[in-house]
Parts: sequence; C-alpha cells; structure tokens
Amino acid sequence: MATAQINGISINYRDSGGDKPVVLFSHGFMMDQTMFDEQVAALSGDYRCISWDERGFGETKAGGPFTYWDSADDAIGVLDACGVDKAVLVGMSQGGFLSLRAALAHPDRVAGVVLIDSAADADDAETLAGYEGMLAALTGDDDAVWEATAEGVAGLILGTPELIAQWVPIWRDRRGSSELDITGAALLGRDDVSDRMGEIACPLLVIHGSADQAIAPARSQAVADAVQDCRGVVMVPGAAHAPNMSDPGIVNDALRSFFQSIA
Repeated sequence: MATAQINGISINYRDSGGDKPVVLFSHGFMMDQTMFDEQVAALSGDYRCISWDERGFGETKAGGPFTYWDSADDAIGVLDACGVDKAVLVGMSQGGFLSLRAALAHPDRVAGVVLIDSAADADDAETLAGYEGMLAALTGDDDAVWEATAEGVAGLILGTPELIAQWVPIWRDRRGSSELDITGAALLGRDDVSDRMGEIACPLLVIHGSADQAIAPARSQAVADAVQDCRGVVMVPGAAHAPNMSDPGIVNDALRSFFQSIA
C-alpha cells in the first residue's frame, strides 16, 4: 500500500509496478480497492495494475464535499503519482461514473475504458428516494435497521452468500468512521453525462451482470451505443452488481481480450 497527496487529500493505492501496459481499477460505492483483488492477481503478470481507495472509502478520507468530476481528477492524480502517462480505466459502478468523466476531462490520459455495471445517466426520482432511505438507515443509530439494510445492500451489490458474509462485517467495523453522508451526496447529486458519450473516442468495453438490480443492463448498453469505439458488451449470466467479484473468471477473460485488442 502507498499514499499520495492528490487534490488536497491523502489517497491510498496499490501499484503492482513494472514496465507493462497500465490498468487503473476504480471501485464501486460502499466498496474499496480490494474488490479487484481477483483481477489484479490474474492480470498483474502481464499488466501493471493500479487500484485505489476513492474518496470516503477504504483508507481514503473524503476531505469534504466532492463530485465525480473531482474523483476523475483524483484518478488522473493517482496515475501522476505512479509516473504513468496513460492507462486503461476499469471502473465498477461508481468507479465507472468517474472513469467516464476522466475520459471526457482528460482524453489524452485514457487509453481505454471498461465499464462494469455502470452508466452515464443520472438516477430517476424513485431510485434516488431509495438511495436516500438506504443512506439514512446506514448513517442512523438503530442497530437492527443498520444490519437489515447492510444485508440488503450487500445482496444487491454482491449477490452471493459468501460475499455477503465477507463484506457486511467489514462495513460493520467501519461504521463509526463512515463518511456516507459525504459520499452519498456525491452519488445522489451525480450529473447526467449521457449526452456527451459521443465525445469519447477511446476504445470502450461494457461488462454487466444480467441480474443487476441496481443499474439495469440497458443503461450501460446506452453507453455502448453512444461512444465512438465500443469493442463489445459482455453480459455475465445471473450476476448481480459486482460480477468481477461473483464471476471473476468471465470478467478476467473479457478484460484480457479487451486489453489485447487495444495493445
């Protein structure tokens, strides 16, 4: 693990190192960089894999209100800290939100984008209301409500009993230091960039769990249809919101094929 002062905050990251093509992994909401452990283990022999804890998650503090445009700048700052000029950005959910914005704001630094269960649009009113309720429960003092909500969120994101059993205790341990009020505001206030997808010229791959209830597959398909150079849509059968964790073999093969296609 390493840390770097980037845009006024201390960001925690890992860098497998070496003189190889670079991949930057950006995690989803409620998660941290370890959600990509299976990808880093499988790919670091051939690619320089960098993963990081985004604002308000893992070992990185939020440092105050922010947007996903700020997170996009953070991602580029991590590349700067590692001495990297250009990388493929792999982003799951929230990580995809910031990766798309990085491709828009810093196109010369992005060699390609992989969206894992992510989207370019904003959430509708019903979804936002659901998130508001979730955040209220997870930041409240009622232990029983917290436990029930955490189990539900883990089921939505992770899908499998094994992953749910692994991550709920992690969230419980971090509950006292959680910054969900700040990170939740970034999620709820996310702007819609779907009308700008045609500006993205770098190669893009979409990976999506077919059973994702958080972000419907049609929303990532819309990104695939709008960008200039989509290299494919990989649907992971029966997977929930984090197929890179529930079905790492399928996702790792798709990533490797995509990386080879743009080498």
